[in-house]
Amino acid sequence: MTISAPHDLAEVRTFLGAHDLPVDDLGAVPSEIRVAIQDGVVVGSVAVERRGRAGLLRSVAVAPSVRKTGLGRQLVRAAETVARDQNLTALYLLTTGAAPFFQHLGYEPVERSSVPEAVRASDQFDRLCPASAVCMGKLLSPTVLAGTE
Repeated sequence: MTISAPHDLAEVRTFLGAHDLPVDDLGAVPSEIRVAIQDGVVVGSVAVERRGRAGLLRSVAVAPSVRKTGLGRQLVRAAETVARDQNLTALYLLTTGAAPFFQHLGYEPVERSSVPEAVRASDQFDRLCPASAVCMGKLLSPTVLAGTE
């Protein structure tokens, strides 16, 4: 299995749609997308949407056939590497059911109001994810994570 940039954004959209993740805004803002490919088929995805000095971690999905293999962790780590390479200071995300997974990877719950405005202005925060979604963040550099002071 390899993790790399996708060759076909339509295939990523189909994969995310099958996992009930928003795709309306995918590609509208420059994002670094990574996919896991097994036997020529997308089995995992993740994206980092740059928003100023912070990033939005989004589109994290793993096919049922490869869950519990560590692929989700590998995808998130790949996204964090992309974010660090872009000199982002933190990543934020919204999740409706995977908060324990992200906490295991060092993400902490934060108040939406404390997330940088550039991230809150994303379609994910503004209109695509429900208000009930848990907001989480993780530092990528040695500064204080907004909302955890």
